[in-house]
Amino acid sequence: MKVGVVMPVELGMAGDPEAVLRFARTAEQLGFDEISAVEHAVVIANTTSAYPYSPTGRSHLPDDCPLPDPLEVLSFVAGATDRLGLATGVLVAPNHNPVVLAKRLATLDRLSRGRTRICLGIGWMREEIEACGGDFRRRGKATDEAIAVMRALWAGGPEGADFAGEFHSFTGACSFPKPFRDNRVPLYIGGHSAAAARRAGRIGDGFQPLGLGDDLTGAIATMRAAATEAGRDPADVAVVLGATLPRMDESKIEWAGSLGSDRILVSASRHATTLDAVLDEMAACSQRLSLA
Repeated sequence: MKVGVVMPVELGMAGDPEAVLRFARTAEQLGFDEISAVEHAVVIANTTSAYPYSPTGRSHLPDDCPLPDPLEVLSFVAGATDRLGLATGVLVAPNHNPVVLAKRLATLDRLSRGRTRICLGIGWMREEIEACGGDFRRRGKATDEAIAVMRALWAGGPEGADFAGEFHSFTGACSFPKPFRDNRVPLYIGGHSAAAARRAGRIGDGFQPLGLGDDLTGAIATMRAAATEAGRDPADVAVVLGATLPRMDESKIEWAGSLGSDRILVSASRHATTLDAVLDEMAACSQRLSLA
């Protein structure tokens, strides 16, 4: 079971280079497999969009919480670590031009020697997506096509790649360097909806369900049914589950394994209100699981 840890952006430390490196290097020293960085290109004050992971419909983060670009953060961390995996959770796909994003992801994966794992989502904040030039109502279709665009560019040889879609088209497009591993960056699908589960089954390298309790097993079943319908082996779609650091133990590993998961992302508890407190929770978790 791989165990990753989510960057505690709620502490307001994600824009502090010393804090970011302290968190990342400690995670590596303690034996965690990866860190995960979140994204909001912009946060719209007084948004009318409902945050789907809170009963109040409001995010727990203040509007002015530092949320640096996750790929830039991961690039910064890559140069200061040796083996630590570099993940997003989630990258808001409709905010990005996939031709440009393909180059950014391939570059990060190549220069980090294959340490990149990207979790994509379609986003929940309408005003953010519109500020980035996206169409909120069509963001699902745009994300499906974006994944196809990136994979076409990564697979293209010296003659270039051709693509004809609803949102993007090109002929003979050469995009180099290629990702470090098999000309491909792993693209997981994150989300809480049935559509996210089906998307993961159809085209994802993995499924990262978010904010699900009793509906978790149903979402995984939906993903696997979609994979089968698409002619894929459901076992080829990895599953990433979540836990909090204080509650992460061998029983959680057994629980995740029983659901077909090989990776758990842990996050700090609400009681850890300083970076020191988060690092203490990480150290205790590492000791319980003998990660180091």
